[in-house]
Amino acid sequence: MVDSYDDKADRLQVSDDTAHQISVDPWYQVGFVLTTGVNSAYVLGYSGSIMVPLGWIGGTCGLILAAAISMYANALLARLHEVGGKRHIRYRDLAGHIYGRKMYSLTWALQYVNLFMINTGFIILAGQALKATYVLFRDDGILKLPYCIALSGFACAFFAFGIPYLSALRIWLGFSTFFGLIYIAIAFVLSLRDGITTPAKDYTIPASHSARIFTTIGAVANLVFAYNTGMLPEIQATIRPPVVKNMEKALWFQFTVGSLPLYAVTFMGYWAYGSSTSSYLLNSVKGPIWIKAVANLSAFLQTVVALHIFASPMYEFLDTKYGSGHGGPFAIHNVMFRVAVRGGYLTVSTLVAAMLPFLGDFMSLTGALSTFPLTFVLANHMYLMVKRHKLLAFQKFWHWLNVVGFSLLSIAAAVAALRLIMVDSSTYHLFADL
Repeated sequence: MVDSYDDKADRLQVSDDTAHQISVDPWYQVGFVLTTGVNSAYVLGYSGSIMVPLGWIGGTCGLILAAAISMYANALLARLHEVGGKRHIRYRDLAGHIYGRKMYSLTWALQYVNLFMINTGFIILAGQALKATYVLFRDDGILKLPYCIALSGFACAFFAFGIPYLSALRIWLGFSTFFGLIYIAIAFVLSLRDGITTPAKDYTIPASHSARIFTTIGAVANLVFAYNTGMLPEIQATIRPPVVKNMEKALWFQFTVGSLPLYAVTFMGYWAYGSSTSSYLLNSVKGPIWIKAVANLSAFLQTVVALHIFASPMYEFLDTKYGSGHGGPFAIHNVMFRVAVRGGYLTVSTLVAAMLPFLGDFMSLTGALSTFPLTFVLANHMYLMVKRHKLLAFQKFWHWLNVVGFSLLSIAAAVAALRLIMVDSSTYHLFADL
């Protein structure tokens, strides 16, 4: 039986001490942080990973429904930011305050695995963009994917050394938005041109009936991944008071204007190429080499900024726990600390990315086991625990329905991911040049 929120004896006393800046960013800067994650280069794969397995009706309805549900779950989480009269600037702090020490550790483990896999995926994605650029000019097989991944990891590390904390991104969020709009606009226009010149398209959902069940579940998991960060409290920590009201503004920005580029490129890609859409849309489009090169390089550069966002909770943990705690962020000893610690973290991430460039299959599994619980199960259950005395019966029923429903969906997504891993296992080998 779950202990009551009021009576839990081992309530974890969390600290808001941090080496990073908090409470300094306007809501629109936080909105751009969220939008950078939503419109990362991952959007170039949604035509193939969401629309192809679900079709026009399922994919369109799924994207809209997933946006609404994700907005709701994130808003719930945002409203819990000041539970107990203090700000909870980390997801694990909030869970520890509500549930106790064990849930603090479990939440941190889930979040760490989730963000590590996302960051490793970003490095793979950046490497693929670099290789795609090279192949446009010289398809001689000399520059292999593992080399491109190593270059991408170095670029991400170099960027991490100079950006001490999430709030310091500022102007870089503008560059990220600019780069994102470039590759989205190019993919959109070239897809539109291809779609007009090749009117005969096949929108049949591929795979047999039994396989379609698993691909559908996998596509649903991708819908969840498209909108959610798994680190909302850490992002909310940077926003100026009033933190709940301003965070809700940022969320509305993310799920309205901020999501329009995602919809545009996803729908246009599927309209142009149907069920033959590539898992990386820029591999499907036809057009001048230099334009495709600009799109791929823009995807690479945007990915470097996006990775920094998702790596920031780990950077904050390392800087707060092991950093010197004195001197400015650009004091020589603090810069050298970032070079050593962040460089080590990204070296490990880059090595895993180069060894396992087919990590997408495993990301589906970790997403099922961490993204679903963090974003939907925990958000609804924590809201129940904190607000239960103020909720009507039907409101409690609604939240329990979300808890149970997303728990079951998490299990189903994990099974689908395991099947995908087994099906693709024959193609796996270390340092593959995909």
